[in-house]
Amino acid sequence: MKRVLLFLLPPILAVVAFFFLVVLINRESGKGALQVTASPKSRVYLDGKLIGETPLCKCEGEDMLKVGSYSLRLLPEEENFAPYEEKITIGGSVLTVLDRIFAEGGLSEGKVITLTKLSDEKEVELFALSFPEEAKVYADNSEIGKTPLRNTTLTASDHSLRLVKDGYREKTIRIRTVSGYRLTVVATLGILPNLQSAVSTSSAQIATSSALPVVTKVIILDTPTGFLRVRVSGSLSSSEVGRVTPGETFDLVEEKEGWFSIRLTDGKVGWVSSQYARKQ
Repeated sequence: MKRVLLFLLPPILAVVAFFFLVVLINRESGKGALQVTASPKSRVYLDGKLIGETPLCKCEGEDMLKVGSYSLRLLPEEENFAPYEEKITIGGSVLTVLDRIFAEGGLSEGKVITLTKLSDEKEVELFALSFPEEAKVYADNSEIGKTPLRNTTLTASDHSLRLVKDGYREKTIRIRTVSGYRLTVVATLGILPNLQSAVSTSSAQIATSSALPVVTKVIILDTPTGFLRVRVSGSLSSSEVGRVTPGETFDLVEEKEGWFSIRLTDGKVGWVSSQYARKQ
């Protein structure tokens, strides 16, 4: 019964219209809003500090958060689910939304939605990422490409965004694109229950027959500048050897706290900040 309820929650949540609002405060305040929902109910930690339980909305006045990057952790009240961690960015005068549906194994799903100010106040941009990649993206029932996707043709308005990939649960997200902002959607797709069982069986068989190496990939996330510097070493003071853009993926060579070493397409190896990158 519990599993049935978990699978019913995504369509129920999708019915709740997501409105991305420019928060009605002075743009120079240096604060933004955060909304967090989760099923089952979870405790919310920001940079290791407990800030409340879901549903949570730091959306008004002094309760809002300072602009910047944070490490957000969800600890579900049901102990059989592992905690979930995600790096988020709070933008000035805008709302950042995170939603997580906990389930067993690869059945979990969720989304993170953020707005980033663009230099052109008339431009409207959508940037969509999914885990796994290459999910078909539909905006208002029209296919606009596959993830990772950058789109500048949508109007500043309410839209229904739908992500579809074989073997995974279809995900529908209500969004509002805003002139002068990049709206970034990072969606985690849950494996269909029957496929999850097949994957578990297949994995067990492979583990007993071989031990082939798996190359971990690193995907570049959205950045305030539209690119990410690649440095000689894992330090902000080290020299730049190249630049990568959001949506690109690279082989992971090495990692340390705050940094990933990646292999570029020309064979060079350099370091990027893990604040704007994620392992797959």
